[in-house]
Order: sequence, then structure tokens, then C-alpha cells
Amino acid sequence: MASSLTKDSASTPGSEKTFFGHPRGLATLFMTEMWERYSFYGMKALLPLYLIAPGGMNMSATTATAIYSVYMSMVYLLAMPGGWMADRFWGPRKTVVIGASVVILGHITLALPSSATFFAGLALVALGSGLLKANISVMVGHLYNGPKDPRRDGGFTLFYIGINLGAFLAPLSIGTVGENVNWHLGFALAAVGMALGLAQFMIGSRHLSSQSSVVSQPATPQQRASALRNGLIWLIVAAALYTLMGVTGNFADWALMPLIIAGLVIPVTVLARMKRDKELSELEQSKLSGYIWFFVVAAVFWMIYDQNGSTLSIFGKGSTTNNLLGFDFPTSWYQSLNPIFIMALAPVVASAWLWLNKRGKEPSTAVKFASSLTLIGISFAVFLIPLIDTANNGGRVSPMWLVSIYFIQTVGELCLSPVGLSLTTKMAPEKYSAQMMGVWFLAVTAGDSVTGLLTSPQLGVDLNNSGAVAVEAIIAVLAGFGIWTSRKKVKQLMGSVN
Repeated sequence: MASSLTKDSASTPGSEKTFFGHPRGLATLFMTEMWERYSFYGMKALLPLYLIAPGGMNMSATTATAIYSVYMSMVYLLAMPGGWMADRFWGPRKTVVIGASVVILGHITLALPSSATFFAGLALVALGSGLLKANISVMVGHLYNGPKDPRRDGGFTLFYIGINLGAFLAPLSIGTVGENVNWHLGFALAAVGMALGLAQFMIGSRHLSSQSSVVSQPATPQQRASALRNGLIWLIVAAALYTLMGVTGNFADWALMPLIIAGLVIPVTVLARMKRDKELSELEQSKLSGYIWFFVVAAVFWMIYDQNGSTLSIFGKGSTTNNLLGFDFPTSWYQSLNPIFIMALAPVVASAWLWLNKRGKEPSTAVKFASSLTLIGISFAVFLIPLIDTANNGGRVSPMWLVSIYFIQTVGELCLSPVGLSLTTKMAPEKYSAQMMGVWFLAVTAGDSVTGLLTSPQLGVDLNNSGAVAVEAIIAVLAGFGIWTSRKKVKQLMGSVN
């Protein structure tokens, strides 16, 4: 990697060196996020399989999907207060250090062989990831000379490769150890990954922009006291609610519902509060209105996409041969397909956007988002084929079906996720600079919360059912068509942002 670092005559924030033509600090954030995602995706690959395994929690597939979806929604929900803590108290850099430390503690707790500590560990990982995730993405934005820096989208795409390098390695190591050796040893290996990420960040932080240490909206003593008071109140309310569930014998059936409701209500509330903010300029309000369109599209996309770790993974466990060219492999390895496709295709897609941009033919953000929804709908249409086959004929199908589905979903993801990260930094009101990245992640929260609601004990929808998969495919394609037909209106709201 050192060979890629060269002197650049142009001054860039944080360093005079470049990383593949980008500010040197991108290398630090690339490696830190790689190890953080290694720990996160390793645990993600194990979670639904551990929940349904006879040697694990031995739950039904529907219950496992509900827990998995709610956990995922909480990881991204907590990115919002993570951004707020950086804006008001610690600054992005310090918040990342604290978040990484909490993630390490969470994975260590997951490694303890107890169901009680397991769920406590999930909560700690979600909390730490929330503190870390939004802020490290904000620091990528700090490396560039404003929203119009032509390297910005490419920088976020490289950063996205770092995410997916960690995600690729995790199932191959953590997944194998967890499935074939010991579940809790796999979770412990995830803690090691996050510790390496924290060490990398501390060593390379000198290359980051000084802006990454700035508390953009410092809290007053009164605001600090108010935040502490409100936090204690909500903690007491949560403790009382779950104690009541336990005493009345309703804990198992209703424990997820408050989290599901929070995952649906909070994103709407946050966006509504921002829209009512009289301090925002007319241009900022217009951009925010345009951003809501992309938020809804992203929520629909993630609702379906994130089932690759639950619905598709559980299907892989029970209905595919898990054998290719005579080689047997653990089910968790399917989770490495998406990141390896990302790493192969992301440079191609980034180069294609740049090539089209130079010729004035790059698709607008609305068209890219519409394409992502259409592709995610097509992926579930393909999923229907092996799903119906196994339902009618029994037996197991070739793993190539899942390979095809993950490939289509990856192309859709590249049309939405790195584009959405960059779009958020461009359209964020100055007042909500770090918090706005948390808002982007709330789209994942909303999408996963819908999945959690559908598979909750109250509804109990089986998402491995061909009818449910067909409905989701139709919804995605129709939503994609809707944003495509509204692209001119959305473009007007975005102002000068493309």
C-alpha cells in the first residue's frame, strides 16, 4: 500500500500525500472502517445461524429474522445520536474512539456462553457501532475541498471498498470458526478485529483533517444537564417497561415491539423536526425536501436488501447444497459474496460515472436510485425460482442461485449506497452536518424495522414464503418507477446538487 502514496503538488486537507489520488487520511479511515466492518459483518454472518441452530438459541426462522432485523435497525438508528454526540460533545474523532471501545466490549460479552450476556452484547455492539459509523463517514467528507471537489464521489467509493474488504474476510474466518468450531469463539474473533481497527485509527489519526476534532455545535451547560436528565428518564422508562413485561410473562412476545416502533417513528420524527427548523435557509429547506425522496427510496431498498443476512442466509442453510465443484463450505460464506462483488465492481462503476460525467451523460442521482430499486426487485424475482422449486419438489438447489441473487443486489447497491453517502454530505444543512449522516442511516433503520414488524410474534409473516417474496419484488419495481417518473421534480428541489 505504501507504493500508492505519492507527493501531490496540490494541497489537501490533512496531508500533502495522496492515497490513490486522494488525501492520505483516506488510507487511515479506509483501514479503520475495514476492521470495524470485519467485526460487524463477522457477527452478522453468525447471528441468524446461531439463533436457529440446535446448539445455539434453537429459535424458529421467523423469530430469528425478527431479532436479526431489529438488531440491524438499532445499529443504524443509534448512528443518529452518535452524530449528535459528535456535534455537541466530543467531535467525530473522539466519538469514533469511544464507539470502537464499546464495540470491543460488546463482542467480548457476546463471546460469553450465556443467553443473557448474548443479548447484552448485541446491545453494546449496536451502541458502539452507532457512535462510530456516522462519524467515520463524516471524516471522509472532511478530507475534501467542499462538496464540489471532483474527487469526492470517488473517495467515498474507495472508502466503500474498505468496508467490503472487511466484510469479505469476516465470514471466511469468523463464520468458519463460529459454525465449525464454537459459536462464541467466533464472536471473540470479532472483538480482535475491532481492536485492530482502533489501533489503526489511533496510529494514523495525524493524517486526518483538523476539522474532524471540532465540536461543531458545542452544548451549553444547560443543554448538557438536559441531555443527562432526558437520558436517565428514558433509561428508567425502558427498565420499567421491560421489567413489567418480565413480571407479566409477556417478555418473549413483546420485547421487540418497542424497538420496532422506535425504528419506525424516530426516522419520521427526525425528518419532520428538521423540516420545521426556521433557522434553515430556503435553499437548505428545498434540498431537505429533495432528500426525503431519496430517504424513502433507500428505506424500501434496505428493507429487501438486508434480508440477504436473514431470509437468504436461512434459505442457504436449509435449501442449498452448500457444495461447489466438490467443495463443501459453511453457510456463512454466502455473506462474502456481496463484498467480493463490490470490490470487483466498485472501481468499474466509479470509473463509469467519471467517464460519463466528462461527457455530460452521467445519470442523475434520482436515476441511479431508481435503478437500484429495480435491480433489488429483479433479485427477488430470481429468488422466486429456487424458492418455488424447493417448495414443490423438496430437496436442495445449487448455490449458484444465491450467487446470482447476490450479484444482482450488489449492482443495485452500487447505484445507491456510495452515491447516497456522498449525496448526504452535499445536501446536509450546515447546522446538522454530522447528524445528517445519521439521518441517512435511519433509512436502513426504517427498512429493517418494517421487516422486524412483519416477522414479529404479533404478525409472524414467513418471508421465505414465495408470496411474500413476490410482493416485495413488485413493491421495489413500482417504487423504482415512481422515483424515475419524478426525477425532474426531485432535481429542482436539489438545487445545484446533481
